[in-house]
Amino acid sequence: MKRSERLVAMTNFLLEHPRVLISLPYFSEEYGAAKSSISEDLDIVDEMFQYQGIGKLETVAGAAGGVKYIPLYSRENSIRFIDELCKRLEEPERILPGGYLYMSDLLGDPDIIRNLGKIFATAFADKRIEYIVTVATKGIPLAYAVANILNVPVIIVRRDPKVTEGSTVSINYVSGSSRKIQTMVLSKRSLPEGANVCIIDDFMKAGGTITGMQSLLKEFNANVVGIGVLAEAEDEEEERVIDEYYSLIKIQDVDIKEQRIEAVKGNYFTE
Repeated sequence: MKRSERLVAMTNFLLEHPRVLISLPYFSEEYGAAKSSISEDLDIVDEMFQYQGIGKLETVAGAAGGVKYIPLYSRENSIRFIDELCKRLEEPERILPGGYLYMSDLLGDPDIIRNLGKIFATAFADKRIEYIVTVATKGIPLAYAVANILNVPVIIVRRDPKVTEGSTVSINYVSGSSRKIQTMVLSKRSLPEGANVCIIDDFMKAGGTITGMQSLLKEFNANVVGIGVLAEAEDEEEERVIDEYYSLIKIQDVDIKEQRIEAVKGNYFTE
């Protein structure tokens, strides 16, 4: 195999196996090349990953060592992408009755979801996350995008128990915006005791839903090591019930009368 062919094959393999430790003998046997040549190839791949702002290769020394691809999305790429997304969110036709915003088209776009997953995965890269947790809403595609890059499973908290879930744990919580009592359930088999989890959601107003998920995860003695929301609403009348979280977009104002929306970068870019 020519070096150019080998570089393409290795790059593709690494991109499809994020955070998986791959031994040098594996590459050497797979592509019929000496370890020294493989090492040189990996240096080239690492240099290009960092130049493109999409991650880096991490080398682990020792007999059981090797190399793993750590996906990272550069701050420049992230800011450019979120600025463009804010412009799309400011389209007046997105305003729905009651001051809500139509976002389903964005959350259904594979390219947008993929890039959002990269940004969140970068934000929580050092948290040793074992599971991504989300509630059964439009945030599910986003949770899977983050999980795919971090190479961890997704757990979906549901509003109502399903017979296919088996035994479940349920809690009641107060919705931050409507102040109504609601229920969340999670299968007992879905999460082991003491796991490190990251909560991902598509939208947050007061934070009642996320607080409910935190309470439910306490029943599993889970460690919530990160919270990420795509968009948060800025509302002076609503008191935020959570403090430590990352948001990518902040909806500062929705003026129904003037048909005007103001969207800016979230706190992830200001901290």
